[in-house]
Amino acid sequence: MRLLAILLSVSLATGCATASKNISSSYVSPMQYNNYTCEQLSQEASNIQARVSEVGGAVDSKAHADKWITGAGIVLFWPALFFVGNNKDKEAEFSRLKGEYEAVQKAAVQKQCFVKK
Repeated sequence: MRLLAILLSVSLATGCATASKNISSSYVSPMQYNNYTCEQLSQEASNIQARVSEVGGAVDSKAHADKWITGAGIVLFWPALFFVGNNKDKEAEFSRLKGEYEAVQKAAVQKQCFVKK
C-alpha cells in the first residue's frame, strides 16, 4: 500500500503533458500585422494553421503517450513514471501559435478583409 502511495505521488509530481484542446492561447498583438495586405494575412493565417496542426499533433501524441505510461508505470514498472511530462516547450509553442493565429484574424477583421454577403 505504501508503494502505491509513493508511485501515485511520483506520477502526480512529474505531471502529464497537456492535450492541445486544453491549452489556451497566448496574447499576441494584431498590430504586428498592420502592414500586411489582406492576401498576406490570408497566407500568414494558412502558414500558422499548418504549424498549429503539426505542433498540436505532437502535443496530443505526447499527452496520449503520457496517459499510457502513467497507467503502465503505476501497475507494472514505476520507473516509467519519470518519462511522463517534459513537453512544456511544445505546449508553449502551441499556445503562442494559437495567439498568432488569433492576432492575424483580428488584423484581417480590422482591415475588413472578409467579404460579407
